[in-house]
Amino acid sequence: MIDHMGIGCSNFAASRRFYDAALAALGMGVAMEVTAEQSGSYNGVGYGKAGKPVFWVGDGGARGSGIHVAFVASSRAQVDAFYAAGLTAGGADNGPPGLRPHYHPGYYGAFLLDPDGINVEAVCHTPE
Repeated sequence: MIDHMGIGCSNFAASRRFYDAALAALGMGVAMEVTAEQSGSYNGVGYGKAGKPVFWVGDGGARGSGIHVAFVASSRAQVDAFYAAGLTAGGADNGPPGLRPHYHPGYYGAFLLDPDGINVEAVCHTPE
């Protein structure tokens, strides 16, 4: 159901030091990093195991509340349907459906802001 989640922070360097240490104690490490140039809005670091980021910490550059939740979609068509249904139901665009190769070549996602400004995403990882 949930693919990954993330939070925005006010001091990226301090938060990174904290999560690097605290999550290492749980056997988790940096699985991926993105820059503002790659993402279009923020610098972030994704923590996880076996190369799969499941918890992201970002510098707060993205629009929204500073909270991000991504839901698993089984197909790109489901991502498209999530986006269309969310817009119709009062959500706001935060990134239309499309490939996000800075995460990995087959990453297909769409981003909406819910009525409270929470950044929600549907993501499909399988190539189509």
